[in-house]
Amino acid sequence: MAYEGILLGMGNPLLDISAVVDEPFLEKYDIKLNNAILAEDKHLPMYDELATKDNVEYIAGGATQNSIRVAQWMLQIPGATSFMGCIGKDKFGEEMTKNSKLAGVNVHYYEDETAATGTCAVCVVGGERSLIANLSAANCYKSDHLKRPENWALGTISVHSYVPSLLINSCLLTFLQTLTWTVEKAKYYYIAGFFLTVSPDSILLVAEHAAANNKVFCHNLSAPFICESFKDAQEKVLPYVDYVFGNESEARTFAKVHGWETEDVEEIALKISQWPKASGAQKRITVISQGADPVVVAEDGKVKLFPVILLPKEKLVDTNGAGDAFVGGFLSQLVQEKPIEECVRAGSYAANVIIQRSGCTYPEKPAFE
Repeated sequence: MAYEGILLGMGNPLLDISAVVDEPFLEKYDIKLNNAILAEDKHLPMYDELATKDNVEYIAGGATQNSIRVAQWMLQIPGATSFMGCIGKDKFGEEMTKNSKLAGVNVHYYEDETAATGTCAVCVVGGERSLIANLSAANCYKSDHLKRPENWALGTISVHSYVPSLLINSCLLTFLQTLTWTVEKAKYYYIAGFFLTVSPDSILLVAEHAAANNKVFCHNLSAPFICESFKDAQEKVLPYVDYVFGNESEARTFAKVHGWETEDVEEIALKISQWPKASGAQKRITVISQGADPVVVAEDGKVKLFPVILLPKEKLVDTNGAGDAFVGGFLSQLVQEKPIEECVRAGSYAANVIIQRSGCTYPEKPAFE
């Protein structure tokens, strides 16, 4: 059974600025559809231009935070999920905190007083999207925040300033479990590859803890540029990863970077699953989504294909967050120790819901059975 704090995510909390644009807009800022990149100087004016559009929307986002929010929505267990990352001490940060807590996620952001809350431009054309992230404060996360007693270990936070009488009460441990969002409390961890650009040492701290304590560590290839530009950092984390997520373009880029002379997604997924592990306690499973094509799952030297829920083109609103939603749905069943078939089915359901809405949003309750 899932319990409070069972799933912890860490990543880059970003406020999505989403708007429908046209091809000339993409050309103006030299961006491509179905891609995710970090903002360069040439992209910075784009955020103000997006904000002037009549159809602009502001949505709490960031890849890992999206997945955690979707997992929380699917679980419907208050506080089952937690999230850490860095925001600015500003209005956008306050809005993000409020929205995440309303979604039932225990967020414990590090607040940076020198940088604004990070944003992500979501440029939508014909239902397809391109993401350009301006990390700003999200780029300021430090592992010192992760190491704080209230974030890492149960039982070490001082409660003198909260309820002194609890110090002699047998309910102390229960109080601490309710009060804190900790690394030690979680049994499952999810950190997308985007966080490699910010705090790889934080990722390794969590990954090593998971391996040493027979817990489950999940990671995402996230984007082709992560596989290319952060190859060394990615290789340090991979031995600890029990579940690797990605899409077909990320998988093919990973294969190219490592000199694998194949573009066959099934073969690549299998090779990733067989990458050496730091701990033999958990086997590695690779899960590669392919849009409307079947999901590829590689484990135990075998590959299985799982069909997705097909959606008529006229119902497609926005693919932004589809991959994040798939992971969130998958994790919601994984933490309940459901079989891989159910995890993939839940992932496909969540992705199908999200692409029929603007941004990574969802109805009040899931209809997944």
